[in-house]
Amino acid sequence: MKSRVDVLYSHADVLGLRELLALVNQRRVGWRYPHTVNSMQVCKLSAPPASGWRLDDVVFDCGCDVRWIQLWQQRREAELHRQQLYCYSGHLPRTSVTHRNLTVVEGANITVACNGSGSPLPEVDWTVGGLHSINTHQSNVDWPNVHSINLTLVNMSREDNGFILTCIAENVVGMSNASIELTIQFPPTILKLEEPERRHDTCMEFTVWGYPHPTLRWIYKGKELPQTEYVRVEKDVYQDFIEGCLTFTNPTHHNNGNYTLVASNSLGTATRTVYAHFLHSLDESPTPPLSGTHQSDEDTFGVSIAVGLAGFACVLLLVLFVLINKYGRRSKFGMKDQVISGYVLIGCWGDDHIMD
Repeated sequence: MKSRVDVLYSHADVLGLRELLALVNQRRVGWRYPHTVNSMQVCKLSAPPASGWRLDDVVFDCGCDVRWIQLWQQRREAELHRQQLYCYSGHLPRTSVTHRNLTVVEGANITVACNGSGSPLPEVDWTVGGLHSINTHQSNVDWPNVHSINLTLVNMSREDNGFILTCIAENVVGMSNASIELTIQFPPTILKLEEPERRHDTCMEFTVWGYPHPTLRWIYKGKELPQTEYVRVEKDVYQDFIEGCLTFTNPTHHNNGNYTLVASNSLGTATRTVYAHFLHSLDESPTPPLSGTHQSDEDTFGVSIAVGLAGFACVLLLVLFVLINKYGRRSKFGMKDQVISGYVLIGCWGDDHIMD
């Protein structure tokens, strides 16, 4: 009757190799094994094959799955007479790349390679999560112990400046990796240039993006603006950004005007202008003067009022004159009436119109 026993950790304390050989000699069990046993495979015991029970040329990968054989060796129970028992350990993968640092210009195309070697042959791949540039992979095995993979990047983007490309090689023994740092060169761009803002001092905030880091110049009234105790540039430099302020201490109306920021590197130049108004000059009116047309209208209106009032006064005096002539004749003081009448007429028409 055929029987089958799996050899696992627990059997190391129950079934020694001598007992195992005794069972083999009694033809109760025999070895059945592949030529190469991977770490996830375990040699099994079964009914002896007709060809015999030899253990020659059995190859094990060292690992937890064959710990039982290691224990037998340590207890000197692995006495195989003239046969020798060897353990060939697997190898941690080794990873190599064609570059450590790679510098290219924006828009260029590049190809990088990664080689992974080890036993067993490792799986190799590039990690490209978060990469903005277009990429393609090409994998091939150059020879039995090396796995190679190429990565082609098309139309390199400035967004990938400083990106770390990582290649990983992994087999049952473990994992290793190698990296390439990408440096993308591109012309400067002025992302922000703000009008003056009052803080502790007055700040014209700016942000410039470019690599290599651009040089900055300020133009005011057609000339480069010199830095002084009262006008100065304060900035912070990052990987491919420059942020800062054109700072003014107690600016006056003399500082009013257009300010132009010029950013330059080996790949190009960018400019941007902003108008800065700090204070009104002393000869400036806080409100704009009235136009000549408005002044003329007001003068005309005043003259019209004056003429109207004068006409009304003359009409009123004329009415009084008529009333006096009509009712004043009944008075016994006729001479006096004439004098009064003449006086009234003088008030309206002047000396040339005095009646006799």
